[in-house]
Amino acid sequence: MTGDERRALIQERIAADGEADYATLASAFDVSEMTIRRDIEALEVQGKVRRVIGGAIAFTGKSEEPSFEARAQLAAHEKAHIAEAAVTLLEPHATVILDSGSTALAVAKCIRGRNLALTIITPSVLAALELADEPDTTVILTGGRLRPGELSLIGSDAEAAFRRYNCDTYVMGVAGVDAKRGLTDYHGEESNVKRLAMECADRVIVVVDSSKLARVQLVNIAPLSAAHTIVTDGPPEHPALEAARQQGVKIQLC
Repeated sequence: MTGDERRALIQERIAADGEADYATLASAFDVSEMTIRRDIEALEVQGKVRRVIGGAIAFTGKSEEPSFEARAQLAAHEKAHIAEAAVTLLEPHATVILDSGSTALAVAKCIRGRNLALTIITPSVLAALELADEPDTTVILTGGRLRPGELSLIGSDAEAAFRRYNCDTYVMGVAGVDAKRGLTDYHGEESNVKRLAMECADRVIVVVDSSKLARVQLVNIAPLSAAHTIVTDGPPEHPALEAARQQGVKIQLC
C-alpha cells in the first residue's frame, strides 16, 4: 500500500466513524504511530481531517469541492450499495430525474439491466452516456453550459429544462446533510439546478454516503424536510438522520 492509498483509507475511516486515535490506526495499517501522525498532518493540510490530542476527527466545515475522480473513488463500495438500495425504490415506467455527481452515476450504472423502461432526465453527461443504450429507456439531457471535470450541465438552459417537466422521482446527490443546515452543496449554479429539479418531482430520494453526514457546505439547497427518503450507509442513530426522521423523512439504510 502506498502512502497516498493509506491516507485515503484513513480519511475514509475518520469520515465514517467521526474520529480515530493514532494507536488504533497504527495497528489497523501495520505502521508506526509516527507514520500515522505524519499522515494525519498531511490530511489536515488538505482540509480533510482535524488533529486533536491523541488522534484526529472528521472535518465538518466548508471545504473546496474534490475532483469528480477523487469523489468517485472515495467510498466506491458503499456508493454501489446505496445505488442498489435506491434503484429498488424506482417504479417501472416512471419519469426519473437523475442528478450529476459520483453517487448518482453509481445509480445510473445500477439501473442498467433492470428492464425498468424509465424516462431519465439528467443534467449529467456521464449518466446520460451510461444509459444511452439501455433498452426501452428514454434519456433526456437537459442542455446548458458544460461544467468541466464534473461534466454536468448548469446555467439558465439547464434550469429552464426542469420548468418544462413533471416528474415522478428525483434521485439527488448532495455534499452535506446536516441536522441544522439541511441539504447543502459546493457549487452555486449546480445547486440552482438541484432546487428546480426538486420542484418538478413528486418525490425526492437523496443518495448520500456516510462521509457527507453532519457536513455543511457553502450553498444551501433545501431543508431536510424537502427530502422524502434518504438512502445512506450511515449509522441509524446519526444526529442528521435522527433530525430527518423527526421531520418526516424516511431513512433507507444499507
